[in-house]
Amino acid sequence: MITLPIYLFILIELIFVAWGDFKTRKISNYWSILNILCFPILVLLLPTVYVLDPNVFIYSAVFLLIGFLLFLIKVMGGGDGKFLATFILLVPISLQPKVLNLLLMSTILVASIFLIKNTTLNFSKIVRSLKDYDFITVKSFFGSKFAFAPVILIAWILLGWDLKEILF
Repeated sequence: MITLPIYLFILIELIFVAWGDFKTRKISNYWSILNILCFPILVLLLPTVYVLDPNVFIYSAVFLLIGFLLFLIKVMGGGDGKFLATFILLVPISLQPKVLNLLLMSTILVASIFLIKNTTLNFSKIVRSLKDYDFITVKSFFGSKFAFAPVILIAWILLGWDLKEILF
C-alpha cells in the first residue's frame, strides 16, 4: 500500500504538471524522465510496495499505446500519453487498477462538463448548422482537446480521499 510521503510527492508533482499543462497545453518530457528515474529508487527503498516485476509495466505499456493512438487521431497530446505511461510506474501495482478506474471516471466527468459547456454556449449555432446539414461546423464545437494532466490530478485526489484512513 502507498505511504503518505509518496502520495504527497506524487500529488505535488501532479499539481505542477497540471498547472503547466493547463497554462501551456504541453507537458514537458522532464516530468516523464523524473518518473522513470524515481521508479527504480522506489523499488530499492520500498521493495514491499514497489516490485520489479513484468506485470508492473503492463499498465504503462497500455497507456503508452493508447496515448499514441489517441495522439494519432488528435484526441490527446503526445506529452499527455508519455506522462501517463510513466506516472503509472509511481503507483504501486496493487493500486493501479483503482487508479485506472478513477482516471476513467474523472475523464468522463471532465469531458461531460466540456460537452455541456460547449453545447450550452453554442446551442443556437449547433442547431443552425444541423438544419443546414453542416456537420463539419457542428464537429468544430466539440473537437478540441483538453488538458489531461488536471484529469490525472482529479483521479489522484479521489484516490487520496478513498485511502484517507490508510494515509492518515
